[in-house]
Amino acid sequence: MPLVPPAWIDRDVHRRVWRMAGPILLSNISVPLLGAVDTAVVGHLSDPYYIGAVATGALVFNFIYFGFNCLRMGTTGPTAPAGPPPPPPPPGGGAGDMGEVRAMLGRALLLAGAISVPLLLLQLPIANFAFWLIEASPEVETNGHTYFLIRVWALPAVLSTYAAIGWFYGLEDARVPLVLQIFTNAINIALDFLFVFGFGWDVAGVAVASLIAEFAGLGLVGYFILRRLRQLPRSERRARVLDMARLGRMFAINRDIFIRTMCVVSASAIFIAESAKFGDVTLAANQVLHNFLLFTSFAVDGFAFAAEALIGESIGRRTLDGFRKAVRAVLIWAALFSIANVAVFWVAGVGIIHLLTNIETVRAEAERFLPWAVLMPLASTWAFAFDGIFLGATRTKAMRNSMFVAFAFFLAGIFLVAPSQGNAGLWLAYAMFLSVRGLTLALVYPRLARSIA
Repeated sequence: MPLVPPAWIDRDVHRRVWRMAGPILLSNISVPLLGAVDTAVVGHLSDPYYIGAVATGALVFNFIYFGFNCLRMGTTGPTAPAGPPPPPPPPGGGAGDMGEVRAMLGRALLLAGAISVPLLLLQLPIANFAFWLIEASPEVETNGHTYFLIRVWALPAVLSTYAAIGWFYGLEDARVPLVLQIFTNAINIALDFLFVFGFGWDVAGVAVASLIAEFAGLGLVGYFILRRLRQLPRSERRARVLDMARLGRMFAINRDIFIRTMCVVSASAIFIAESAKFGDVTLAANQVLHNFLLFTSFAVDGFAFAAEALIGESIGRRTLDGFRKAVRAVLIWAALFSIANVAVFWVAGVGIIHLLTNIETVRAEAERFLPWAVLMPLASTWAFAFDGIFLGATRTKAMRNSMFVAFAFFLAGIFLVAPSQGNAGLWLAYAMFLSVRGLTLALVYPRLARSIA
């Protein structure tokens, strides 16, 4: 007798979630995999300060890049309600406003360019100020500074790619971002080994590899954009890229997401900066374990991205039932993946640490704090899943405000607990930050659901 799912489980919705989430999972997992390869490449050099240099250099760099990932998140939600309906079954899709779909891409790319230029001009003051804030050893600071000043030139390519990926997600196309991510990361990984072990460029080699890979990815995404624009139906109404009202709304959405994301990146930055105070070995160990958190984050984000597209579509069609079904499916799969992550880290955690570094002191320190990384998915999953739900509904103010609360708890942990508990206190503060993010959004969710009608 075939198994019949409960009435509250809509198999069509789950299929649509997986149609997007499957490729996104593969795409997203390649991102922390690249970070793990970067760590592993320098983790097999002679000294732990190489790992710390990549950690601090990437920290400063990611402070900018992840901060402006709002271009990806702030493009998916507004694109989805305007997008074309998928062919039945199942019924659904956005409003079919193709002129607005094309204009959304133009606005996002315009914003990417407007952000890139001043940041490139200010790269030296940014780098000097950032490394002045980080209390690291001279070797870590020198190499980290080199890493940042090379890799920052990829800024226009990265931000433009963020905008394009958000646009494709809004059209429920997860395959193009998958191909793009695999292509970019494959080039990056290959060049990592060539430049570090072949040419002996150490930390600079890791940065140059990323720079070349990001511009190669920009070339590929440009090809996909042109192909997709030719495939989209023509619109009788030509929306204006410089429509001031829509630009204003896009700016407001991106502003809230940027503030929210800066809190996320600041928490990671403070975590790494505080780790550096305990010495190069603890800094390197925490960077190794931070890769575990990234794997969970990017895996669950696959379902969060699917939620953005499906929820945005439901709002475009004003269907409360579709909204609730999408939310339910995303939360179910996020919970299952959280449990799976804990199991994998519990069984294979020590082996992963040994793959990432062969420095015995770093291995021992990382194994000492491994239980924190193993259990962290249980605290973090809900933050990532609800992020997707609120982004799809473009309720960015609620996300921003909940992040303020979570960040306050994090700072309390850093300044009240970490001084007496050491590195364990750092991990506890980070766990509090992730837990409160999810809890506050869960408390606000009923109000969001009532507003969709």
